[in-house]
Amino acid sequence: MHQYIIAGIDTEIGKTVISAIVTEALQADYWKPVQSGDLHHTDTHKVQALISNSQSKFHPEAYRLKTPMSPHAAADIDGVTIEADKLQLPQTNNNMVVELAGGLMVPLTKDLLIIHMLKQWNLPVILVSKYYLGSINHTLLSIEVLKAHNVPIKGIIFNGETNPTSKEAILHYSQLPVIGEIPWMEGDLTKEQVKELGKRLTF
Repeated sequence: MHQYIIAGIDTEIGKTVISAIVTEALQADYWKPVQSGDLHHTDTHKVQALISNSQSKFHPEAYRLKTPMSPHAAADIDGVTIEADKLQLPQTNNNMVVELAGGLMVPLTKDLLIIHMLKQWNLPVILVSKYYLGSINHTLLSIEVLKAHNVPIKGIIFNGETNPTSKEAILHYSQLPVIGEIPWMEGDLTKEQVKELGKRLTF
């Protein structure tokens, strides 16, 4: 069974689009544990709108927060306390994709980081990287954090315009496999495009 966590090296790298592509490729269930902001058009809504298959199930978020901020800050504004016990993986017999709310070291509370939940869930991570100035550093640091916490890593998906030099450095130092390379898509994606992009992935 393919069950993966989709993590990004930074914000605005297309993590939700990649989650949709992986979900469609595996006909997997999808879960976003914490949604901060955009409650009228959540990441779950966005992914669901890009899925063609009838197998995928979309599990409700454990927390829906009103403000588009780090979960701990958004929860404080809403007067909500995020509890680890309420962030249990949905029960399913299907493949599953879990999209993180932010990066690996984003706080959920003053004592709980997202990386702590990854240790509890014990699912392999697919790390989404995008080429930009500093992305080698951000990618390798993310990998080191995962390794330091003994979180398994399935591999890397590169999202956006290619940069062979950066790719070579990341793969050399990380020794991780490439699951796929997805071009940066401008404008609204279609279900057919998502399905075709999924065929580029190797799990």
